[in-house]
Amino acid sequence: MNHRLHLKFEQLERATQYLLAATEALGPGATRAPAPGEWAATQVVHHLLLVENSIAGYIQKKLLAAEQLTKPSLLTRARILLVNLLLRLPGLRFRAPRGVAELTHTPPVPALPALQAEWAATRRRLEQLLNEYPGRLLDRAIYPHPRAGRLSIYQVLDHLVDHLLHHQQQVDRIARALKAAPAVAARG
Repeated sequence: MNHRLHLKFEQLERATQYLLAATEALGPGATRAPAPGEWAATQVVHHLLLVENSIAGYIQKKLLAAEQLTKPSLLTRARILLVNLLLRLPGLRFRAPRGVAELTHTPPVPALPALQAEWAATRRRLEQLLNEYPGRLLDRAIYPHPRAGRLSIYQVLDHLVDHLLHHQQQVDRIARALKAAPAVAARG
C-alpha cells in the first residue's frame, strides 16, 4: 500500500475503533433510539458499514475497467472539500442519499457484535483493495459521490473518515440523550 493511502487507512481504522467503543459503551441502550424518528447507535454503525461496503464493492468493480478512469475535475475537488467541511461542523444534519437511506432503514439491524464482525471483514476487504491499488490510478476518479462527483481513492478515504467523524458526533448526541432520558423520566 502506498504510504499516503496507508496513513489515511490508519486514520479510518482509529476513528472506526473509537466509534465502535463509544457504541459498545452504551450497552443495551445502543439499540434504543433517543427519540421517535431518530436512529439508535447500532443503526448509525449499520449505516456506516453499509456505506463502506458499498464503496469498496464499487471500487473493486471499477478497477476492472481502469483504462476508462479520468482525473477528478477541479469542481469535484472543490465540492468534496465543501462536503467534508460541512460533515465536520457540529450539529449539522444531512439527509442520506436515497439508496443509502433505503438500505439503512431496512429492519432489523443486526446486533452490535454481528455488525462489528461484518465491519471487520469489510475493512479487511478494503485494506486488501488498497494494498493492491495500482499506482497509476491513484489520481483517477474511481468513485461517484452523490453530491460531490467522481472522487480519487485519496478523496474517497478522506470522505470515509469525515463521514465517520460526522456520525461519531451523532453517537455522542445519542449517548447524551440516553443519559438524560432517565433523569427526565424520574422528574416526570
